[in-house]
Amino acid sequence: MTEIFNSISVWQTFRKNLLFADKSVGFVPTMGNLHAGHLSLLERSVAENEMTVLSIFINPTQFDNKQDHTAYPKTFERDVELAKQVGVDFILVPDYLKLYPDDYRYRVVEGEFSKQMEGAFRSKHFDGVLTVVLKLLLLVKPKKAYFGEKDFQQLQLVEDMVEAFFLDTEIIASPTIRDENGFALSSRNSRLSAEQYEAAKYFPKLLASDLSIAEIIVGLKERGFVVDYVEEHVGRRFGAVNLGSVRLIDNFKLTDGKL
Repeated sequence: MTEIFNSISVWQTFRKNLLFADKSVGFVPTMGNLHAGHLSLLERSVAENEMTVLSIFINPTQFDNKQDHTAYPKTFERDVELAKQVGVDFILVPDYLKLYPDDYRYRVVEGEFSKQMEGAFRSKHFDGVLTVVLKLLLLVKPKKAYFGEKDFQQLQLVEDMVEAFFLDTEIIASPTIRDENGFALSSRNSRLSAEQYEAAKYFPKLLASDLSIAEIIVGLKERGFVVDYVEEHVGRRFGAVNLGSVRLIDNFKLTDGKL
């Protein structure tokens, strides 16, 4: 049976229960609107742990665009049904004022990698991401927490934060889940029109091609994308583009400097 917790204080009391004693707890933090990518993380957690916790919280502190925050898809009832189907034990659905009793006066700031790529185009985005992830890890106290490689910059920053603050949680990276066209699954994809989706399919194809970065940018612009960046870091090629009001990101691993 899947239990839902809306109260942080009730969850904290419950978390101290002997039910958790010597049990392996897996955790998947999300903003809801679950798709196959999220489900792959949850299924892995259920398979690898005795208990699995899912959080659903559309975190306002990581949105630099308030309109984007407001437009974020909300599918709570459907999310709960999907979580039950894969065997999630507990769902934590915190309220902003309870999760941020300080109203975000205290926050986690990383001064280097978070300023590049996404951080360069989304001011203080990663401050909000790292702060909410730290809060959730402290509340859930999982043995393992699962993150997808689609948001690879976020993944690396979370891994580094866990190490820097000596948290007793292992961060598990899972491969990007793609559709039949190689398009990385994302909650924002649902905002694409059918016409936009046909254009969007070229984003991963060009990003994963043998073309140079300059050639990839030209190819994307020719297909109507507004390009924020195409860059290579930590053995990966990263890209971020805008199609209408929808922002898309993706990355591919490099081998010996090539894809």
